[in-house]
Amino acid sequence: MQLYTIDTGYFKLDGGAMFGVVPKVLWSRTNPADESNLCPWAMRSLLIEDGDRLILIDNGIGDKQDDKFLKHYYLHGDVNLHSSLAKHGFSANDVTDVFLTHLHFDHCGGSVKWNKDKSGFEMVFKNAKYWTNIDHWKWATVPNNREKVSFLRENIIPIEEAGHLNFVENENRIFNNFDALFVNGHTEAQMIPHINYNGKTIVFAADLLPSTGHIPLPYVMGYDTKPLVTLSEKEKFLNEAAEREYIIFLQHDNYSECCTVQKTEKGIRLKDTFSLSEIL
Repeated sequence: MQLYTIDTGYFKLDGGAMFGVVPKVLWSRTNPADESNLCPWAMRSLLIEDGDRLILIDNGIGDKQDDKFLKHYYLHGDVNLHSSLAKHGFSANDVTDVFLTHLHFDHCGGSVKWNKDKSGFEMVFKNAKYWTNIDHWKWATVPNNREKVSFLRENIIPIEEAGHLNFVENENRIFNNFDALFVNGHTEAQMIPHINYNGKTIVFAADLLPSTGHIPLPYVMGYDTKPLVTLSEKEKFLNEAAEREYIIFLQHDNYSECCTVQKTEKGIRLKDTFSLSEIL
């Protein structure tokens, strides 16, 4: 098994929205904001090469949205999904499985692209199975009023229409050495991959833990639909991560790719940060 970091680009989001009820004077210590209160965030994916399988976890915001939509997110950086795949010697056609932690636009927008004449959509990963779960699919395709701005139909419905949609049935064995924790605080049935790699557990944290700045328990995103559920899920996960020495792969942290955590008198806190390549 080989693992590769896939950087799909960077964007900006409001710091207050990213940290909920936590005051700016506290969260800005780890995530400084600009004059518009915006903080930079990564959209980092993970590629797993395992035998004849090439599994991509999430794929960023994509490039099919119009300028009116994208101007709200201040895309920046000189990397994208395809340049990052090419850096490691792969193309979208090589991917066999696209595992989507959840269907918010910044996690699945790279799944689908316009066709040549922009009359319809086609799959970016034309040889891949796309994986979600039935509960989250139902949640995303009949969205509530709060989340429907994040569940864009053009990112989701074409997957089913093209016949690429697959549902995870056994969360304890999805692929070889790959299972997932299901959590419901951020959105319904978000899947948090756990990968067994050379005796280590690497956890793709997705939006359960967007950054090291979110490690203290009250630091919960304003985007979460059930913040008290997130609080409970995060507490359980972080305690387990400290006890079992998980390597946490951070999807949205602008400054750190991976981290570990430890128990302290003040609760679970950051232990170390490092790039994925340092521990492979």
